[in-house]
Amino acid sequence: MIAKIFIPILLMIVFSDLYYDMHYLRYRKGMSGWKRLLWWMPGILMIAYTIGLASIKAFAPQDVRWLYVYLFLVGILLVPKFVMAVCSFLGWQHCKFHHTHKNRGNLIGPVLAVVAAGAFLYGLTIGPRRLEVKHIDLYFEQLPASFEGYKIVHFSDSHVGTFNHNMDNCLRRDIDSIKAQHADLIVFTGDLQNVAPEEITYHSDWYKELTNGGHTKVMSIMGNHDYSDYMRGPRKEMDARVQKHEALQRSLGWDLLLNEHRIIKRGKDSLFIAGEEWEAKEADDTTNYVNRVKTYAGIPQQAFVITLQHNPLYWEEHLVHGQGIPVPQLTLSGHTHAGQISFFGMRPTMLSYKEDYGLHQLEGKYIYVTAGLGGLVPIRLGTTPEIAVITLHRLKK
Repeated sequence: MIAKIFIPILLMIVFSDLYYDMHYLRYRKGMSGWKRLLWWMPGILMIAYTIGLASIKAFAPQDVRWLYVYLFLVGILLVPKFVMAVCSFLGWQHCKFHHTHKNRGNLIGPVLAVVAAGAFLYGLTIGPRRLEVKHIDLYFEQLPASFEGYKIVHFSDSHVGTFNHNMDNCLRRDIDSIKAQHADLIVFTGDLQNVAPEEITYHSDWYKELTNGGHTKVMSIMGNHDYSDYMRGPRKEMDARVQKHEALQRSLGWDLLLNEHRIIKRGKDSLFIAGEEWEAKEADDTTNYVNRVKTYAGIPQQAFVITLQHNPLYWEEHLVHGQGIPVPQLTLSGHTHAGQISFFGMRPTMLSYKEDYGLHQLEGKYIYVTAGLGGLVPIRLGTTPEIAVITLHRLKK
């Protein structure tokens, strides 16, 4: 993960330190070479830390505390210094253009740096520890009469490795909140782990509680992280990790759907839960696991179908306008984490996903994309971890 942002981090460090060294430090009296080296030392250490994280075999360290410490240092060292350097640089350019000597960027920079550092630290410490329980009522003409008031709890993106060690109390609260809804059905839409199935074992007993001793149905699918593609290696090792993950999910008492469906009956009425595997960006991608022919085989065209698909990217193309499968009345997804950062309703995921968060309707079909509970990077600013309580109603004609 850090390897993907290595160049931006490097540029941030070098720009900040080089700018202040060239414009201020070298002109100050008594600023010897070793004192200037001290100024550079935090940046040098952060470069070394960044290289270390970028060099690991996996996408992220299995012990995410290394990532927490790194992000904390980025928030209190790199971000404030970079913000001040940019403000000072822009103020310097303004002085050159207008032939003035007062660099107002040096006054604005510290204020913005404090705000940026405060927002960053809030997003790293308080933001991911919040929880919202969202209640949603949906109405369908096609809903079988026996399923009036049917309650589904939808949660996603636990990224349990992020909760291990120092956020256990948050996971305990999340599990208790799900149980407190007394749902007819609980569905999980992928990304139970970060990089390795061993993460699940820390709190597997807590996840088992969701089945209420076998009285509550829990159905699940796998997300992109659950296939261990973020820990590369020989194909046999990767396949073994996937098999271990599948076995662990099933050991929780969850009904893991791998391109298959289940029928839920109430009297003479029934509805179908279709669980698709992860759908990648390209159809020929080696990490594309979805098989819709297999998933929907045997489901009547006019059946009431709820689809679980981790990736919401292709909902309109394949599940609303798709051909050859029963069109699901409701799709439940995760994956985007609602961008994890939002300013005035603007999220970075909006650039890539048409339905990146929340409830969307098209041609009488719905998709709900949850913000999820966790994330590989434990930052939440402007978006809150959530569970969704969806109650189905029959629309009277």
